[in-house]
Amino acid sequence: MHDQESTGRRSFLRAAVVALAALSLSGRDLLGAATGPGDDMPDAAKKVLRERFGTRPIKDGHVSLDLPEVAPDSREVPVFIETDLPMDAERYVKAIHLIVDHNPDIYVAGFELTPALGKASIDTRIKMRRSSQVRAIVETSAGELWWAHKLVYTTLNGCV
Repeated sequence: MHDQESTGRRSFLRAAVVALAALSLSGRDLLGAATGPGDDMPDAAKKVLRERFGTRPIKDGHVSLDLPEVAPDSREVPVFIETDLPMDAERYVKAIHLIVDHNPDIYVAGFELTPALGKASIDTRIKMRRSSQVRAIVETSAGELWWAHKLVYTTLNGCV
């Protein structure tokens, strides 16, 4: 009887682990709410996205965002953004937008591009008020939106 009881517990635990893994892989929490880069976004940042992009969905992918995980001096944080999306006359990256959730001005920069560039990439430096999500949003000529995001920790306040 003891063996049947422990086998039953192991089966239950195995099923519970599989269920929890499936929930985490599906991007949902235990209450069924979607969790992702936009879910913990402050309302002010959501408002900026709504004003800029309306209700168009922003999808993960096609954007590479390279910046330090820890910025010792948030007065100048290096940012490199690039995308693998095509840059030809029919379909191209029209703009790259930079959002920092907890900055005084959340919409940090917007760069308009043309297919004549041949490749879409931006190398710049930004100021950050405090530790925050940094989001790079690529907008195509067809109106598609793609993004990448990264949490950057700061040690020195760069904005007032």
